[in-house]
Amino acid sequence: MRINKFLASAGVASRRECDVLVANGKITVNGKVASLGCDVNDSDEIFVDGKKVVPQKNEYYILNKPKGYICAVSDDKGRKTVMDLMPENIGRIYPVGRLDYDSEGLLIMTTDGELAQKLTHPSHEVPKTYLVKIEGTITEAALNPIRSGIEIDGFVTKKCKAHIVETNKSYTKIHITIAEGKNREIRKMFEAIGKEVVLLKRIKLGELTLKGLDRGACRKLTKQEVEYLKSL
Repeated sequence: MRINKFLASAGVASRRECDVLVANGKITVNGKVASLGCDVNDSDEIFVDGKKVVPQKNEYYILNKPKGYICAVSDDKGRKTVMDLMPENIGRIYPVGRLDYDSEGLLIMTTDGELAQKLTHPSHEVPKTYLVKIEGTITEAALNPIRSGIEIDGFVTKKCKAHIVETNKSYTKIHITIAEGKNREIRKMFEAIGKEVVLLKRIKLGELTLKGLDRGACRKLTKQEVEYLKSL
């Protein structure tokens, strides 16, 4: 197995991050500094910064993140993180992708660096569906610039799906499915058409949903759910 894949499956980091560790001479195999692309197996002794890598059984959770939490393991400003919502003594586990402080909804937490890379890298185009609430009304036609791609921060977003699911004089709710994940992308897309997002909630990752999971709650993914995510 390639060393970056081995390290990622052991929960060290994503494959790309593991390549950086190797390139920087942080990894040794059987006492020798590892080289990029080298192959290893379970009988090899592998160390990261002098600490032995022990293959582990990966953990996979789905979390219904509330607003007011950041997607990080720790925060130097003392803010609440998604780790505060996980079971005690869970050990090292990381959020896959990001939901900003004011956003909520579906978040995968795992030790599997390889899966994290797969779900977040733009080349895999994993679809993510969000519930967006804006003040006032909007027409389906007014969503066309978002659907076809709209310029924000000097780039044009990829085509996406968007449709109104509820509307009245006070607010409108929209489902939008994107395969990108740039910083505050959906909020900026709506700002570009003159609308402010007052609620943003991720409700689906592929076909995986939050069904039965209360806000702030988490649960382990089933074996079938994990295999589904790996197949995306």
